[in-house]
Amino acid sequence: MTDVLIIGGGPAGLSAAAAIAARGARVRVVDRDEAAGGVPRHSHHPGYGLREARVLDGPAYARRLVERAIRAGARIDVRATVTDLRPLVGGGAEADITAPGGRETVSARAVVLATGCRERPRSARLVAGSRPSGVLTTGWLQRLVHLDQGSPGTRAVVVGAEHVSYSAVVTLAEAGCRTVAMVTQDDNHVSFAAFDLVARARFRFPVLTRTRISDIHGGDRVTGVTIERSDGRRGHVECDTVVFTGDWYPESDLAVRARIDRDPRTHGPLVDTRARTGTPGVFAAGNLIHPASTADACRQDGKRLADGVASWLDGSAWPDAWASIDVHSPLLWSAPGHFVPGEAGPIRLQTARPVNSPRFQVEQDGRAIWHGRLPYIRPTRPFALPAAALAGARGPVRIRIA
Repeated sequence: MTDVLIIGGGPAGLSAAAAIAARGARVRVVDRDEAAGGVPRHSHHPGYGLREARVLDGPAYARRLVERAIRAGARIDVRATVTDLRPLVGGGAEADITAPGGRETVSARAVVLATGCRERPRSARLVAGSRPSGVLTTGWLQRLVHLDQGSPGTRAVVVGAEHVSYSAVVTLAEAGCRTVAMVTQDDNHVSFAAFDLVARARFRFPVLTRTRISDIHGGDRVTGVTIERSDGRRGHVECDTVVFTGDWYPESDLAVRARIDRDPRTHGPLVDTRARTGTPGVFAAGNLIHPASTADACRQDGKRLADGVASWLDGSAWPDAWASIDVHSPLLWSAPGHFVPGEAGPIRLQTARPVNSPRFQVEQDGRAIWHGRLPYIRPTRPFALPAAALAGARGPVRIRIA
């Protein structure tokens, strides 16, 4: 038995561990990887830690999170996979954990799901052709290059034009692999304009918009791809590596097994402003609920949920009713998906299309209760509205761009 079991040792899970353990609770973190730290551990580019005014590369950022959790008193077990999760009567859950030392069942008064998200692989994108080696996602590419010191190939096609797609280009270049094309079905890339200009000037690759890969060719190894433009024109690009980037999907298998209510829009667990799911004693945070935000945003998630966990451990009742949060096009989803009236908190949102200087309005019963503006919003990059957006809400709300 432990007070709190945290499943996932990335920025959200480790930050939650540090914040909760610092309050005196017994906290255990389990992570299936070789070491804790999550995606930043094998993402060697700088840019992490900006919210703390300390710019670090990914591995340094991951080590910092691990050290904080351990100093606070949390126990971290790696190479430990949770194979099943069962809610307990009265709250909390028990988990079956398989590790090199064997299998065990652990009961916890509170469970934090922080399993993150993944990129959709080729199979989920229904790309036809043969099944050669050399087809990767960004995550597997980074592991291959930075953890295993492997070689991805010499000529790569990158599928997607998100911020992470450009990170894939940098990783490929570090391994001596040239990006010969970036392919996206969108009208334009959805990364930062400056980043796009610098990356293309340095690495000299075209961005093929309104274009998709229709077939992958090769025997033992990729030899090329067929591309198809929106007007039906087709062409062939020679390459030995294909990297599928972005198109994030939450790692919600455990939530499904535990029959935790999921948000039909994000496909992750449905949570409120205190990261509570519909199952008493079970919380969820990070990119499991808002794929795919920055590591710093996930770290903030972990820190914030400590109050909710502490209240639960101290005997506070679990809510039995929530008010819904609805969104209007071009907004796709919100996280949280509902809230307890009187409990405000930040709201993460995703948009289907770019909007410059959007003015947001939160409405209740047909009247505006809050409005605010952001400089811009972009697809694939979740953004946040402040806690004040829900401060005056006493029932279901609707968020739209006015």
